[in-house]
Amino acid sequence: MHPGRSMALVIGAFVLVSGCSLTSVPSSASSGSDLPAGRMGAADLQGRWWSWAASSTSDANPVSDPDGHLCAKGQKDGVWFLAGTFGGSAKRSCTVPAGVPVAFPLVNSFGESADCAAFMASAQGSATLDGRQLEAERFEATPVQITAVEGNPVVQGGGRVRTKACGLWVQVEPLAAGSHTVGIRGSAGSFVVSVDYQLQVAAGG
Repeated sequence: MHPGRSMALVIGAFVLVSGCSLTSVPSSASSGSDLPAGRMGAADLQGRWWSWAASSTSDANPVSDPDGHLCAKGQKDGVWFLAGTFGGSAKRSCTVPAGVPVAFPLVNSFGESADCAAFMASAQGSATLDGRQLEAERFEATPVQITAVEGNPVVQGGGRVRTKACGLWVQVEPLAAGSHTVGIRGSAGSFVVSVDYQLQVAAGG
């Protein structure tokens, strides 16, 4: 994750290094209409994810989680978010509920339209699930609203922030019961992230 120049903080996001296929999605495709069931549009997905990342303080934030013990922090019904790092690598083990889709950025940012354009010019990444390449969507600058708590590492202060978000994103249908691996590598300019997840999905009740 990497906010633009209007937001001084740099935050790591999910990116993988093999070169997954990308589906380009214009910023106008943000309402979620005409999307397959269970998939979110650019504005909904990015606004909800950034708000999730900004819903915890710096000392207990899932983005800076070294081992996965904060995976469930701030999660809400409807989708299970994964996070990257503030730069660098991490290996995490998490329990994911059954029947819930999973979503995460390969690499992402927010700021002014020019910030997003500069960021996306060098953004690249790929994602794997159990060794299989996943398709990523490319979201250009999209208007979003971020809701944040005081002391969060995403925006300065708490409250609501209106900005534009962009990035490479993956949305995955609910995972089958059992163990799964998600591999994450990526970069945008000099910013590099490497994250490996071991996910455990319990059998549905």
